[in-house]
Amino acid sequence: QVQLVESGGGLVQAGGSLRLSCAASGRTFSSYAMGWFRQAPGKEREFVAAISWSGGSTYYADSVKGRFTVSRDNAKNTVYLQMNSLKPEDTANYYCAAARFGGIVVPATLYDYWGQGTQVTVSS
Repeated sequence: QVQLVESGGGLVQAGGSLRLSCAASGRTFSSYAMGWFRQAPGKEREFVAAISWSGGSTYYADSVKGRFTVSRDNAKNTVYLQMNSLKPEDTANYYCAAARFGGIVVPATLYDYWGQGTQVTVSS
């Protein structure tokens, strides 16, 4: 069992930056692939970024590539999402998720555990 708690969301102006954190419980965190998703009001949840168990591989949605960076610290059981050059269309509730499969995982249906989310609002 893995429990995930996101933090770091908030209100920021367009062009600004935020760093989200996702703290995980459980001794097997380092074996899990991790992902970030987001959901805006009235829209479906969408994939944002993924990172393999070791942190050696990452993958991004086209909409955030070059602006967002996913990383992890397995010693701290934490995964991060650094978000730069934020745009109003990045406004959403951001969720982290964990998948038992250790490689890059994109489909939300393949993730086993989810956090409660943290709200990011980007003003224009």
